[in-house]
Amino acid sequence: MWSHVRELALVALLAGAPGLAVAADEEWQTQVGQALGKPGTAMAGGIYRVALPRTDLKVTLDGVELKPGFALGGYLVFEKMGDGGMVMGDLVLTMDEVGPVMKKLLEGGIGVTALHNHLLRNQPFTMYMHVLGHGDPSKMAAVFHDALGESKTPIVAPSGPAAAPPSLDFDTAAIDAALGAKGTNNGGVYQVGVPRAEPITDGGMSVPPAMGLANVINFQPTGGGKAAITGDFVLIAKEVGPVMKALRDNGIEVTALHNHMLDDQPHLFFMHFWANDDAKKLAEGLKAALALINVAKS
Repeated sequence: MWSHVRELALVALLAGAPGLAVAADEEWQTQVGQALGKPGTAMAGGIYRVALPRTDLKVTLDGVELKPGFALGGYLVFEKMGDGGMVMGDLVLTMDEVGPVMKKLLEGGIGVTALHNHLLRNQPFTMYMHVLGHGDPSKMAAVFHDALGESKTPIVAPSGPAAAPPSLDFDTAAIDAALGAKGTNNGGVYQVGVPRAEPITDGGMSVPPAMGLANVINFQPTGGGKAAITGDFVLIAKEVGPVMKALRDNGIEVTALHNHMLDDQPHLFFMHFWANDDAKKLAEGLKAALALINVAKS
């Protein structure tokens, strides 16, 4: 229903005044940034994404210090739908932050759809709280501002121009070729996203890949052509067993398996992983897993 309402509203705006649609998009997105206390990034399809990396934490796993963009990158993604909207996201929290943040979210009408680990053995240990809300985007952003105030999550606008990302000492072209998708260097982390092929809905509403439904693979250099890898594969039930076996057969540890949403169709499972080895070797192992998933062809 919301998708139909959103489509009709967009058609009406474009028919009457093309510039008005752009202005309306910019206005609601600005309001979200102001209410949350941090601006985000406009993405294709009218999606507004606010990154919430835990730059305040110094987390290590098996002797590797994890960059915020590697495994500590919380986010919120807002979509305007007619007179309302939807927000989905993933908050990275320490164990003592979980209760206070959850209390504020529930009091503000935001649903918590999952709470779990993504990694094993990391110190300090981090939990990941997945959220879903429907309503006015700026009002929901204000709820998140108050809830995140119960944690030490930095909510500040970036100052000055972004620095050039550090170079990567492994063959990114070989990784792109293996995974069938081109990655990007985000702050010294090589990030690759591969969306599923079929449309996904939650509560009857379309959920685009930009709202957290792409297969995500991150490479962080650990020296000498090696990399630590983490991320998650987005799977339907029949893919879980084969993908788990493919990862383990290729020396990649499966660290978590769980839901992120409650009413998604088809119902999805998210499989998180970890390894630290030769980057090209790991890319081939990830390729074997991706071959078992119904991914969009580039």
